[in-house]
Amino acid sequence: MDWLFLAEVLLAGLGAGSLYALAGVAFVLIYKATRVINLAIGEILMLGGYVFFGAAAAWHLPAWIALPVAIVAGALVGAVVERLLIRPMLGESPISVFMVTIGLGSILAGAVQVIWGADPLRLPEFMPNTPIFIGDAYLAPKVAYGFVAAMLIIVAFALALRFTRSGVALQATAADQGAAYSVGINVSRVFSLSWIVACAIAAGAGVLVGAIGGISPTMGIFGLSVLVVVIVGGLDSMLGALVGGLLIGIVEAFSGTFLGGEYKFLITFSVLIVVLMLRPYGLFGRHEIERL
Repeated sequence: MDWLFLAEVLLAGLGAGSLYALAGVAFVLIYKATRVINLAIGEILMLGGYVFFGAAAAWHLPAWIALPVAIVAGALVGAVVERLLIRPMLGESPISVFMVTIGLGSILAGAVQVIWGADPLRLPEFMPNTPIFIGDAYLAPKVAYGFVAAMLIIVAFALALRFTRSGVALQATAADQGAAYSVGINVSRVFSLSWIVACAIAAGAGVLVGAIGGISPTMGIFGLSVLVVVIVGGLDSMLGALVGGLLIGIVEAFSGTFLGGEYKFLITFSVLIVVLMLRPYGLFGRHEIERL
């Protein structure tokens, strides 16, 4: 058995899984705070990649400026969507809000095609291309830097949740909205903040994903894998998003390598079915999670 080759496949899977985990954190953040299943997360991720492309290629901005522009654009989309689409739906049935996010995804995908066209595009190069070896195993530089960036963002976000006032307010709101109101937490502000931060994270993840594989209006399909990640890990668990993302990344890497790319989704959704049969609330999710 070629252990070096297996190690390289594993490293590639961890790199892809870190991006799933990063997008999964954005998904979980919205669900924890608002109990909304945001199925447009893939399209928001896609939008971040396209805004970066527009800023870097059309406006000729350097990457270190184009990246914050993409993140801010994602944050603005999150703020507008929460205020105009999600907040008026509070109190409605979960399936109604769920369908709103599906419609939002279709609108964003259509807008991208109108502005940038339907053809796949490559992002301007902004990551170092120096080969990276871990021992004797080769890891593509973009995958390696994407992994490092994703892990740093996830760790920073976890620390912010634990040690900042906004993070504590979000956790309190997620645990019990009524109790959060009673102690003076502005729950509406927490709802808005969760969408802003989550969409900013998703937009940043879109830049990382686009740097590795390019961008296209079909990037929203990435959201299906993210949905699998958060269901496997637990819809309300940040740790579950991390573990689920890395697990699904590894599963897809090995299934794609040894069975062919057309079997990746088959194997991934098979894992999802097995997890749901054994632990319907996910690996780290709470038992009382409501599902559609």
